[in-house]
Amino acid sequence: MNNRTRARFLPALLAAPFLCAMAPGDMSVAAFLARAASLERLGPLALATPQGNQLKGEVVAAGKRYKARIDAQRKAGLKTTSCPPESGTLTPEQWLAHLRSYPVPVRKSISVYSAFDTLMKKRYPCPA
Repeated sequence: MNNRTRARFLPALLAAPFLCAMAPGDMSVAAFLARAASLERLGPLALATPQGNQLKGEVVAAGKRYKARIDAQRKAGLKTTSCPPESGTLTPEQWLAHLRSYPVPVRKSISVYSAFDTLMKKRYPCPA
């Protein structure tokens, strides 16, 4: 490959990682569970690892996106998909149990964000 050809492909190669990056919360349930399984042996120390931090970031980002959507729906006077309290807690065990409740074949097609939304619908349904 000559220098001219390299110069044409270099911008595309440099942009590729940015174009392929997913937004936080877009990781699949299957990927999340696979990464979590590799960290479980560390126990509470798992959150101190870069991979543990990334998984925590996925859940936090999904929660923030969810809250922003619910707040926007409320502000616009629209019916929300769930009715959570202003603050609440979700333990890692509760979260992992929810993710594991999805059948294995569909885990690749469900994002962490979608799973978070579904969990909130189950935990905090709106009154009829």
